[in-house]
Amino acid sequence: MTPWFVRGLREGVVTTRYPRGTDPYERDFPAAVTVRPTAPRVTRAELGGLCPTGALDAAPDGTPRLDRGRCVLCRRCVRDRPDVFAPASGAATAAVARAALVVPGAVEDEAAVAALRARLAARTARFRRSLHIRHVDAGSDGSDEWEIAALVNPVYDIHRLGMFLTASPRHADVLIVTGAGARGMAAPLRRTYEATARPVVVIAAGTDACSGGMWAGTYATHSGIGGLLDVDIWVPGSPPSPFSLLQALLLATGRLDGAGRKPPDRKPPVGETADGGTAEGGRGE
Repeated sequence: MTPWFVRGLREGVVTTRYPRGTDPYERDFPAAVTVRPTAPRVTRAELGGLCPTGALDAAPDGTPRLDRGRCVLCRRCVRDRPDVFAPASGAATAAVARAALVVPGAVEDEAAVAALRARLAARTARFRRSLHIRHVDAGSDGSDEWEIAALVNPVYDIHRLGMFLTASPRHADVLIVTGAGARGMAAPLRRTYEATARPVVVIAAGTDACSGGMWAGTYATHSGIGGLLDVDIWVPGSPPSPFSLLQALLLATGRLDGAGRKPPDRKPPVGETADGGTAEGGRGE
């Protein structure tokens, strides 16, 4: 025990300050790919051979589009067309609508996404101080699970935010689902969902869960989990970083807005205290 005690004194606190502050690693780590604001007009034919999962497209006016929900972060597009695509840093990659994973986003979609975010935050307001998470593997390659496991290590330590992994769906508020949606897991996944208390938040974690990734449409998998469950939060990445997963959990409970910022303090509903409890005492059901 003594060596670990000495090591702790020597290294000090390693836990990130996110979301209370910006973490240098979260700020600098290239967690996604984006379209450059100065990108030239392109055609679908120009982009056709750049992406193994068909994540690239061109709008009718020639504006390049990238679907992060299908991007496996191979960065072939960044290598071959650096004038169009670039790495993007930051944790704010999760979205409350599948269409919002397409960049650049359509202006007319912003109001609809904001409304979705507000409704989700209102539905899950009582989770803010205590959130229990159940993970379900629906055909993952295993990389997503390593990132989820990292959430409880000393660097990210989601326990400091009142978040805990649980082994039973009956104790869970959130389902984090990974994998492309294996056909053999469709029924077990649905049973797990039905066993979870309401309200429940479903997070599709990783490109495979969002779209099926490299395995979309094969005989063994569905094209992600969107056709199996009603998904509330979509987290791109292959795999998504722990910061992106943490951002999704905070976004799901209204503790961050879509840009990764802390929203203004809200007034609790009538009969509810500011910490999500009830006026009679205890946490609301």
